[in-house]
Amino acid sequence: MRLSNDPDDRAARKRPRGWVPAGPPPRGAQGRADLAPRPDEVLSFLSGDWRIFQQRRGHKWSLDDFMTAVVAIEEGRARGNVHTAFDLGCGIGSVLMFLAWAFPEARLVGVEAQDVSIAMARRSLAYNGADDRVAVQAGDLRDPALFPEGATFDLVTGTPPYIPLGHGTPSEKVQRGPCCFETRGGIEDYALTAARLLSPTGLFVACSGAFPKDRALDAGRAAGLVCTRRVSVIGKEGKPPLFVVTVMRRADALSLQNATVEMREEIFRARLADCSLPTEMHAARALLGLPPTQ
Repeated sequence: MRLSNDPDDRAARKRPRGWVPAGPPPRGAQGRADLAPRPDEVLSFLSGDWRIFQQRRGHKWSLDDFMTAVVAIEEGRARGNVHTAFDLGCGIGSVLMFLAWAFPEARLVGVEAQDVSIAMARRSLAYNGADDRVAVQAGDLRDPALFPEGATFDLVTGTPPYIPLGHGTPSEKVQRGPCCFETRGGIEDYALTAARLLSPTGLFVACSGAFPKDRALDAGRAAGLVCTRRVSVIGKEGKPPLFVVTVMRRADALSLQNATVEMREEIFRARLADCSLPTEMHAARALLGLPPTQ
């Protein structure tokens, strides 16, 4: 029998026999034609049994999204719980849905500028049964008018692009160019918006380029935020970092609490030198509800 080469079929075959997906099950299409993948799409696995619509030749969720979600969930659970969250530049909704899966009682909002990504994110939320508590707004995250006056959140996340304009040629394909190049701002803009949205005890978790390494710290400082944790993510042991994930809090709130802040520096390896998975990757996959693998 010839096996299908569809990415989703391949992923299903890799699930260990007897493995039971954690977390809430998806609602499924329930007869809705718009919740079936179109010819140019795949309905891929995300957390547990949750799925995400992705274009076959468009932007797909990546290690950036994975690690931002891992750190955000770790920090959110250490905080006690997350009741409200906001994802800046949510794209097709991968980080938004990782968080919705991990915090099933939370209410979440994402903002995204690209219509095609907004539509896919909303369909994924409906397929997973999370559209009653997770919304995606259309707009530019730099526009203060998008956000209700006085609204604050326990957790704000972002996976901004980190290639400045003029440092390469953006793809002309829908989704891909803005996902890599700072066409609507970079970490500085994300930090400024996050600072307006954070509750006094809230957390901002975002990825940024590995070079210059302190760019995210400088962006946070300019926005009135203090870094409490920085994770340098290495694609393969022995290689330089691909990007960093930074955790920040409001400096004014920490000052009122007379809190002493020391930034924790960590290294996360996606793969070992022999291409096997290290302990931290096995733990991260389990945290996000992905099946065990070699």
